[in-house]
Amino acid sequence: MTTEGEKTGTRTKAAGAGRAVAGRLSWGLADQAASSISNFAVGVYVARSLGVTAFGVFGLAWVTYGVVLNVSRGLATDPLVVRFSGVPEASWRGAAARSSGAALGVGAALGAASVLAGLALGGRVGPAFVCLGVVLPGLLLQDAWRFAFFAAGAGRKAFVNDLVWGVALVPALVLAARVGSVAAFVLAWGGSAAVAAVYGCLQSGIRPRLTGARAWVREHRDLGYRYLVENVSNSGASQLRAYGLGVIVGVGAVGVIRGAELLLGPFMAVLMGLSLVTVAEAARVLRRAPHRVGAFCLVLGGGQAVAALLWGGALLLVPDGAGELVLGGVWSSASELVVPVTLGVAGAGLGTGAAAGLRALGAAPRSLRAQLFASACYLVGGLGGAAVAGTAGSAWGVAAATVCSSAVWWLHLRSALREHHQNTLREVRTP
Repeated sequence: MTTEGEKTGTRTKAAGAGRAVAGRLSWGLADQAASSISNFAVGVYVARSLGVTAFGVFGLAWVTYGVVLNVSRGLATDPLVVRFSGVPEASWRGAAARSSGAALGVGAALGAASVLAGLALGGRVGPAFVCLGVVLPGLLLQDAWRFAFFAAGAGRKAFVNDLVWGVALVPALVLAARVGSVAAFVLAWGGSAAVAAVYGCLQSGIRPRLTGARAWVREHRDLGYRYLVENVSNSGASQLRAYGLGVIVGVGAVGVIRGAELLLGPFMAVLMGLSLVTVAEAARVLRRAPHRVGAFCLVLGGGQAVAALLWGGALLLVPDGAGELVLGGVWSSASELVVPVTLGVAGAGLGTGAAAGLRALGAAPRSLRAQLFASACYLVGGLGGAAVAGTAGSAWGVAAATVCSSAVWWLHLRSALREHHQNTLREVRTP
């Protein structure tokens, strides 16, 4: 028979656990807010200073960075978050050293490839890719520290690290504005990230182990390779869409789409901030209360979708004068795409709740299938829409594709939860 004291103790423990989860989620939001402010500032500077076409060139470099970042996350940091969240500190430190070394190695290898590609391209685009290659190691190492800190439940350190990046970015942007080129802004953005990456080594007391990178990838290849394909298919679809849009409509169209996405920047800070901690939190819920994983993911995804719709609705009320103050000449074209871009982000937000659950369950095959379907829909919708109705058609095509893909994510999560429950029952029944 349960006594009143035991009931009170249970409630106290539950309340304490809830506060701990809320605290970790809050640090995730605060950290991403700091990171997104930095990215938003760079975007606004480029849009206002260099115009739509140059902003399109910057957008091509940006989506390329997104692909490289997702390679690093798939091989280095995603396995760290799934398998080393909430583990003893000694285990985490060893894993963080090898994981950050893998991220640094990816940055060096793909950075060299970006430099060579930029030299071969030349023209207006080439210098931006050369500079991107130079700063990629620092960018990826800084991102690796963020994920390592969240895996350890030390979100405050990730937040401080992004603040350091933001502070270093201010003088760098001033110098870049004087130079007045896309390449200068890429160097300013990536160079200031390198400052934060070095500071991350001081915060953690850990040096990235490049010599352990290969062993890390080999040990976690069951997750890493699947997450690599999954992540790259996601960001690669964005990259191919941007390149295809530039060919079909023009480089200026890439700038318009990027401008519309930039308007969703504050909400994207929420979406990305939660993504830093949702997998780790879902993994904790799975260990402590497996029956609550589905509800946890639904609250996350549904909350993000509703927030995106509210933010998009607020953007429709922004007067043209205020919009032009932020984006300059990019505003008039970008503001026309607020509705489809908002719907696309809402669909993505709903899907991320299911994606977090699949990763926490370690259901990499299902997660991979869902992501491949989503990437294919995104690419077909984005380029098919562009061929039919230009820039606006591309935005609406992506919105439709994202909403459909979200449904697929949830179907896979439902199946994965059912399989996990059945496996658990078999383990209990087996003597």
